[in-house]
Amino acid sequence: MTKGVRMNRFRILAMTACLLVVASACAEGETSAVPRIVPTTTPTTMALPAPAGQGLFTPVGERQPPPMVSLSTGEVAGLFESFNHANFTAPATIDNPWLPLIPGTRLVYEGFTQEDGEVIPHRLVLTVTDLVKVIDGVPSLVAWDVDWSDGDLVETELAFYAQDDDGTVWRMGEYPEEWEEGEFIEAPAWLAGIADARAGIAMRGSPEGTTSSYSQGWGPAVDFTDRAFVWEQGVSTCVRADCFSDVLVMNEFNEEEPNAHQLKYYAWGVGNVQVGWRGDDTSI
Repeated sequence: MTKGVRMNRFRILAMTACLLVVASACAEGETSAVPRIVPTTTPTTMALPAPAGQGLFTPVGERQPPPMVSLSTGEVAGLFESFNHANFTAPATIDNPWLPLIPGTRLVYEGFTQEDGEVIPHRLVLTVTDLVKVIDGVPSLVAWDVDWSDGDLVETELAFYAQDDDGTVWRMGEYPEEWEEGEFIEAPAWLAGIADARAGIAMRGSPEGTTSSYSQGWGPAVDFTDRAFVWEQGVSTCVRADCFSDVLVMNEFNEEEPNAHQLKYYAWGVGNVQVGWRGDDTSI
């Protein structure tokens, strides 16, 4: 993630994804400074051959984003999503088909980032745990992300999600730890209900056909101001795990980096299968 502006998923240029078995042991070179959080539930397994001749990134069209909203602290009214604490009957059960978070699932993203004009191998591992933490009064499922850049650990993160009774998945907060050359640097966390932070939407219950942008969370203490909107629908793409059709593409952005956009590809019943970018600045 960039310093100062915390866009999701740390400067991704192009990534592919596959679902792997959750193992209790880490691969060699992945243990430095990484806490071990291993779900106790049965893991989800998906082992498919890589389609031959497929690239890492499927371009999308030139649809224009909605008008940029002001995120200045003096003009925040109306920018946040309506959050109803009473609308969470079973919030830690997240089965939105566009973003299912089933405990025991491990997603491995492999691709490249661009840093200071240099293309660098990048790997991100997301594990859905069976842990639950109460955030702003709502029991929230814990996901564990670990980022490596060129084989070096750069970030570990606990992310908290809750699903409301309408099927919308909320991002309740994040606790990241940033690392450099094996040394801990900082932990710019934000949690809904603390230091003016507010929950945001990770995936709407019915995202299809919507054009307006929405807040993905508001953490003013650490400059987390991300927003997203539907970029394309019905896209086809292939990654190493499989090929997917009718894919939903979300565009993530913030005011501080108006020319930097992450494009996240979501397959029905699987979740985020690919990440790309568009704009002048690739170091998002």
